[in-house]
Amino acid sequence: MKEVEALYNTYFHDVYLYVKSLSHSDDIAQEMTQETFFKAMKSLNTFKGDCDVRVWLCQIAKNTYYNYCSRSRQTPVDTIPETTADTTVSIVESLEDSQQAMQIHRILHTMDDPYKEVFTLRVFGELSFRQISEIFGKTESWARVTYHRAKLKIIDALEED
Repeated sequence: MKEVEALYNTYFHDVYLYVKSLSHSDDIAQEMTQETFFKAMKSLNTFKGDCDVRVWLCQIAKNTYYNYCSRSRQTPVDTIPETTADTTVSIVESLEDSQQAMQIHRILHTMDDPYKEVFTLRVFGELSFRQISEIFGKTESWARVTYHRAKLKIIDALEED
């Protein structure tokens, strides 16, 4: 039981922030994070350790949130990046204008997976490219390229408008 408590104390905040980035709701994030740790506790003996624990928990959290959305017939909320290291267009500056923020929402809403999910995991989930690659079962290089392409798609769409 101490193992579960240590897991909870170590990763609760990370999982909570990830779910909040998906849901944009403190209440839903709190509820889904609690449910994530409950599910993790039940299946801890099946965790093989072939990926980072944070990645495993975020995968459970993502599935838990999507199941919640399905049960309540809600569409998962798309995310808007708050920060980016891009030098050509600063998405942060774009967010200062609420009209442009809405444009970014629309762009992310129409963006295909895996671009949307990789971008979300990187920006809001604050996961490393290695962790993202483990979630998708791909290479780190794939995760970097996918993230970069997603960022370019957002920038291109903004420039078109």
